Amino acid sequence: MEQISSVNNKLIKDLAKLKQKKHREETGMYLIEGFHLVEEAIKAKRKFVYLLGTQQALAKLEAEGIIDLTTKVILINTAIVRHLSSTKNSQDIFMVLKIAQPKAYPFNYGKWVLLDQLADPGNVGTIIRTADAAGFDGVILSPSSVDLYNPKTQRAMQGSQFHINLIIADLVETINTLRNNGIPIYASMLDQSAQKLPDFKQEPQLGLVIGNEAHGVSTEVANSCDEKLYIPIKGQAESLNAAVAAGIMIYYFA
Repeated sequence: MEQISSVNNKLIKDLAKLKQKKHREETGMYLIEGFHLVEEAIKAKRKFVYLLGTQQALAKLEAEGIIDLTTKVILINTAIVRHLSSTKNSQDIFMVLKIAQPKAYPFNYGKWVLLDQLADPGNVGTIIRTADAAGFDGVILSPSSVDLYNPKTQRAMQGSQFHINLIIADLVETINTLRNNGIPIYASMLDQSAQKLPDFKQEPQLGLVIGNEAHGVSTEVANSCDEKLYIPIKGQAESLNAAVAAGIMIYYFA
């Protein structure tokens, strides 16, 4: 097992930079933090580049039989933990993984959530986690949505990123492909032409489009969909949080 004790070590400096999107894109790697995410990655048999942790944290993984501490493992101290961490209360365990985004996907079956320019990492992570829990096949993010490998997004997904398909793709092109394969696409919109969610029948396969928190579904994407739907609001609230609305619709069609 390798041991690093200085925050000025070149590898540690390079790994700390992975908290920034620019360096994730340049290196093709990203960093996850915390026992739950690390354990989910290992259970999903994801190959990692490095596993880093304090002696106590690594001993916990070994004691639980989660990993054999023989290769690609680096022992670090609390100073390095503070340097790498994106949280106030770190669990002293980190993993570096390669970004493995598929370059193409057939989209010829399944239930999908499509995210149109969502900007909040908590919302995106929560929607992905909900889609996973409901048994959906995956989530498709527009290229202008929040970075999937943002530390906040990673934490919000709570390991669901290792369970379902996560695709970054042009939504209009993807919607056309889904529709050509007989999969209907519904956009969640507060629009006069939208229909109430309860009026929709269950579908064995479908795509649900969730729009940007402030601006909703873009016009181009909305025009590509089969139908517009909305969740009836009985109280005085003007609208629902994007992740809450997505959760209601995901489970309605689950």
